[in-house]
Amino acid sequence: MGISDRLLADAVLLLHGLFILFAVFGGLLVWRWPRLAWLHLPAAAWAGWVVSAGWICPLTPLENALRRSAGEAGYSGGFVEHYLLALIYPEGLTRPLQIALGLGVLLFNAALYARLLVLRRRRKATRTGAP
Repeated sequence: MGISDRLLADAVLLLHGLFILFAVFGGLLVWRWPRLAWLHLPAAAWAGWVVSAGWICPLTPLENALRRSAGEAGYSGGFVEHYLLALIYPEGLTRPLQIALGLGVLLFNAALYARLLVLRRRRKATRTGAP
């Protein structure tokens, strides 16, 4: 199974990375495609909760299992700690900082959605002539 499991593990890794990007920055896509909010809101909520609660996303154990099945070593911790820690988190990550980062994702997206709603209401009021 080696090579196919390795490819699957790499696919899970790519999916995981794309999910994180979508959870953090998907609110920007919603400005262009508003119906995407139905996917983005739960994704951002899940990501914010997982980070704030200190959980490990279920995609991490799946990737590790596939890597072990392919004869590779898995890794301990979560996706972010293994692949992105040096890029995203400063050295000396503390629990309060991790909670702040999770809340930051949620607040960033809440601000985007609030602005989007204000703009949509203004546009609708302009079209209907309402004050």
